[in-house]
Amino acid sequence: MSFSSEVKEELSRYTDSARHCQIAETAAILSMCGRVTISVRDRVSVRIQTESLYVARTWHRLLQKAFHITGEVSVKIHGVRGQNRTYSVTVGNHRDALRVLEACRLVTPALEIAEKLSLVDNLLVQRSCCRRAFIRGAFLVAGSISDPRKFYHFEIVCATMPKAQQLREIICSFELDAKIVERKGHYVVYLKEGDQIVDILNVMGAHNGLMDLENIRILRQMRNSVNRKVNCETANIHKTVSAAVKQIEDIEFLQAHTGLERLPENLAQAAALRLEHRDATLKELGQMLTPPVGKSGMNHRLRRLSEMAQKLRETGEYEERTE
Repeated sequence: MSFSSEVKEELSRYTDSARHCQIAETAAILSMCGRVTISVRDRVSVRIQTESLYVARTWHRLLQKAFHITGEVSVKIHGVRGQNRTYSVTVGNHRDALRVLEACRLVTPALEIAEKLSLVDNLLVQRSCCRRAFIRGAFLVAGSISDPRKFYHFEIVCATMPKAQQLREIICSFELDAKIVERKGHYVVYLKEGDQIVDILNVMGAHNGLMDLENIRILRQMRNSVNRKVNCETANIHKTVSAAVKQIEDIEFLQAHTGLERLPENLAQAAALRLEHRDATLKELGQMLTPPVGKSGMNHRLRRLSEMAQKLRETGEYEERTE
């Protein structure tokens, strides 16, 4: 099961105790995947159709709790091997259907169905708890979260721009920075930062998913920290090895063309130690000198030898001086 499915499974078992929150979540589900049918006799019925068992189960439960209505459930099996299912939950009674639509603010005062089942106004989501429930319902129907082991991305797909803008406003009321992008004729409300996805999980009530995400984030941060340290140490080792190779090349060049015996005593001693202990660090070489010198002192002598070798390459001679 994907991380997104785990979160939806958890949310589908979440039950608000307040009826106004139950209605807000009912409205979100109906707005996202609902259909209203009006017969020739002006009889209204309401139906949601979804491929998600979590959505069907949640809406069926909400109808019972908020309206004391038992929806009619049907399942259509399709696909090459019958592995796909489409769930429908219908409120066929005219009065019950109108009660649901009116409570969910999906009809005008004149009993006209709102276009695309959009909320007529924001009265339904004035309370913070109702906004949480509305986001939860919208996510159950049309949301997804990427696998946090790979990257961070949370989104809810809306059919129209007004729905997307309304949902974005509701999400941003929790101090989150949701954005909208158009994709294949739909409008996607999304979050991309790990901290904000943790917050939206908390807003929706997906506390188990939140803890799982936080654990993954901690492991990722630790792994990234270790990788940075390893890369840094590797770079330092590479830098040290490259410097030692260059020092040895310069010393061998001086030895071949002038002989180390012509060098000042302190430089000749440093050169001999570097040739003898090719893998030693500057600190270790400095401790081998008599008297011992520090890392900076040893580095100064080896740098002086490199400068002499470079000058010898360029001019055929170098300046002899006592260090």
